[in-house]
Amino acid sequence: MKKRIVLLTAALLSLGGCALTQKPCPDQNEHSHSHAASDSLQKQQTEWGIAGTPEAVTRTIHISMTDDMRFTPEKIEVKHGDVVNFVLKNDGKVLHEFVLGTKPFLDELAVLVEHSPEKVEHDRADRAHAEPNETRELFWHFNRPGNFDFACLLPGHYSAGMVGTINVVSSADEMKQ
Repeated sequence: MKKRIVLLTAALLSLGGCALTQKPCPDQNEHSHSHAASDSLQKQQTEWGIAGTPEAVTRTIHISMTDDMRFTPEKIEVKHGDVVNFVLKNDGKVLHEFVLGTKPFLDELAVLVEHSPEKVEHDRADRAHAEPNETRELFWHFNRPGNFDFACLLPGHYSAGMVGTINVVSSADEMKQ
């Protein structure tokens, strides 16, 4: 019995305490590209929402990523409850990515990418890579109102200002306008 408790404690600590706090870890383990890992992550609730499905899309937003380290548009407003299909087009000549989160989450993940890129998990519902001239889709359900962020966290891109904001307005906010 004691051995099981020690093993369970070690496993939880290896997750950086995220399982205990019910907060998403920027990245817990080495790359995970299996469908089982991807499926479980798609169902993970975050501060900025949860993975959406193509069947539930209420809005489509096209975003261009360019080598001048910019997203277009860089400011987005959606309604609380929207399921957005982000259509991500890499209009540049180098790899770019789109990662959803909060500023503190993205800051922490950017440091991890910079110092330990092999530990960063790319097969997640809240991020997508796009090769030059490639278009990718990301489906996200904004089930919480608030101000959130997105960024390209590839080395040098985030520090160059490849960031954007998403304002998720609640029904009460809409009524004020």
